[in-house]
Amino acid sequence: MSRLPGTPSQVEALIASIAFDANGLIPAIAQRHVTGEVLMLAYMNAASLRETLSTGQVCYWSRSRQALWRKGETSGHIQRLIELRVDCDNDTLLLLVDQTGPACHTNRSNCFFRALKDGRLETISEPVED
Repeated sequence: MSRLPGTPSQVEALIASIAFDANGLIPAIAQRHVTGEVLMLAYMNAASLRETLSTGQVCYWSRSRQALWRKGETSGHIQRLIELRVDCDNDTLLLLVDQTGPACHTNRSNCFFRALKDGRLETISEPVED
């Protein structure tokens, strides 16, 4: 298990190395660290990445609200960062997380609950019961 950066200068050095897009964003894939289940895709900007690395609680950038989105802030379904990985081009992040509760806003384990079968999208996962 990797250690998260411990000092502000290490966090800033990592952020400086990231290839954010023209909107200042980078795709971030969240994956359950224990099982490898892909949970969701969201976006981060420098501020959300800085907060995530500084606190260990995953924070994204909400493109629809144009604001920081602290995962689980209202639902309690938080993501705790276990390991951060950066792809070969420095333009995509993989977040290995400890997920509390469902990851999807539809109350499903992950956001990828539909699969193409016989030319049609079929629901393959139902919402988790509270």
